Amino acid sequence: MLKEEYNNICAFHPGYFFSDILDELEMTQDEFAKRLGTTSKTVSLLLNGQTPLSNDLAMKASAMLGISVDTLLNLQKGYDKKRIEIARAKEMDEQIAIAKDIDYRYFVKNKFLPDVKTKEEEVTQLCSFLKVGNLRILLRKDLAADFRTTVETVTDKNIINANVWVQTALNEGLAMDVAPFDQKKLKSYVGEMRAMSVQESETFLPRLREIFKECGVAFVILPALKNCGVNGVVKWYNDKVVLALNDRFKYEDSFWLSLFHEIKHVLQKKRTKVLVSSEEDLLGVDRELEDEADRYASVVLIPQGPYDAFLCEKGKCISKVDVTCFANRIGVHPGIVVGRLQRDERIPHSQMTDMRKRFSIDVG
Repeated sequence: MLKEEYNNICAFHPGYFFSDILDELEMTQDEFAKRLGTTSKTVSLLLNGQTPLSNDLAMKASAMLGISVDTLLNLQKGYDKKRIEIARAKEMDEQIAIAKDIDYRYFVKNKFLPDVKTKEEEVTQLCSFLKVGNLRILLRKDLAADFRTTVETVTDKNIINANVWVQTALNEGLAMDVAPFDQKKLKSYVGEMRAMSVQESETFLPRLREIFKECGVAFVILPALKNCGVNGVVKWYNDKVVLALNDRFKYEDSFWLSLFHEIKHVLQKKRTKVLVSSEEDLLGVDRELEDEADRYASVVLIPQGPYDAFLCEKGKCISKVDVTCFANRIGVHPGIVVGRLQRDERIPHSQMTDMRKRFSIDVG
């Protein structure tokens, strides 16, 4: 290619200059090749921009045309430099297009990144923060960790923001100082964590963080990111594991269900799996592991035996008093029982919703 253009940048191949020389000298390619002491093919490739100007050809042309070798070689250097400039401009524009799918205000609001004035600066900040050489890498479905998403139809925008949120969570988790992972200790605390569902978030959250730190789990809660759809992520790092959740839940029973779901993923110790709740297989969903984690979370919160007995006793006539008594008996918040009944279609989703505690938590 003799000439390459992008926006206001032009790169002229040395062959462009030699074509003009041949016109001025009124020479054919064959004659020019003979006088240079090279082949017609070499000249043809040069004139068509298909080969660079070599040192040997530059020396011969310098002697023939009375032009310094440096001047001729600078034609090639200038062309190469401009092509790099064009490649960088194209790459930046491609990255800016991806950056437009990311809510940069999220990072400014949560004090992860400084406010900037241009999209180019956003790209630079995001690449460094997300630990990628190019924002296009965020399109990889297997980039950062094993994650699951609530988005049913996964688009490039969802993949980008899932990877962004996951890496943000990992950054936070990696910065935490926790003990080496201890699976036995984590299992021993499950009962205490379950009982926390009756407490207010300002009471249970500090204790949750203490427990996870002691067990070697870097526990992160981050604000939800637009177009992300990720509820939780688990990622292993040698002797510790990062477990992250977001604050998108409307009700606390959903938070507890998701928390124990992720705890099960920690206990599964599947370090290389990508776990996605979507029916689409676009992010490598492992339905067996997901179902196992769902079952674990449901049974930990509401043991199956007592739950089946409760349903058998009450049948279809379940009142708020019944729910409250059963919840008190098994030691969980009544909203958790209501959420389970709604998911199992034992009661309509509109029924007893007022018994579910609204989710309000400080993610700072």
